[in-house]
Amino acid sequence: MEKELGKGNKKPEILAKLAQYELTLLDWVEAHKGYREFVAIAGKCWPAFQTQFGFVPCYVNSRLTGKGIPVSCEVDIYGCLSEFIGTVVSDDIVTLLDINNSVPKDMYNSEIKGKTNYTLQDTFMGFHCGNTCSKKLAFCEMKYQKIMARALPIEVTNGTLEGDIAPGPITFYRLQSTADNILRAYIAQGEVLPVATRSFGSIGVFAIPEMGRFYRHWLIEKGFPHHGAVAFGHFGKALFEVFKYIGVDVSEIGYNQPKGVRYPTENPWR
Repeated sequence: MEKELGKGNKKPEILAKLAQYELTLLDWVEAHKGYREFVAIAGKCWPAFQTQFGFVPCYVNSRLTGKGIPVSCEVDIYGCLSEFIGTVVSDDIVTLLDINNSVPKDMYNSEIKGKTNYTLQDTFMGFHCGNTCSKKLAFCEMKYQKIMARALPIEVTNGTLEGDIAPGPITFYRLQSTADNILRAYIAQGEVLPVATRSFGSIGVFAIPEMGRFYRHWLIEKGFPHHGAVAFGHFGKALFEVFKYIGVDVSEIGYNQPKGVRYPTENPWR
């Protein structure tokens, strides 16, 4: 951990606890995976974790994902399954991020407008507390969870891995089941832009063509949660075939419709 963090090791006093937690999880996996070759974990990360253990598991989650054991936070089982699918398809590290944070207009105007063809509605902040592997970050530091620390002592919220996500192509996707057992999915290819976020957590400025319409007419209307899985590269073609193979009807696989192609519920006179 010290070697990985380097100068970003801002919380050295917490590393022993984090290391013990990581080794415990690895031992638990070995003791319980049985005949299975692959493992993925959906873990509870808050609000009870830090009050019981005195730290947050974000950095350990990032390290396990980097070892090929995808970990989703907030006990997100379908997020965990989505991460696993992406790990297999991409043969690479993946992550799980909130997809519901907008890019400030002043940041868009100063850093993006005129330099790309993306509109403000095409951009969003992909964010989570600190669970993205350091290999996918432009820089990283060990920090504390600022959201939790609003209500709890800072010392029990240490353990996040923070930094801007490295620029490059990505695929944002997710598999999900409805309450009446209908499998749904979405896939959208885009990129992380080389724009400093000036924020906290594991975070990046993402751009997906026609994202605003896609978010409204597929993600929200179809009831997808705020977590989305991220594969680092363009893997839409393979993910589409995987979703079909496991039983998702093609009518339930959404993608970002090109400009001029309406969604079924989109007002043609908008």
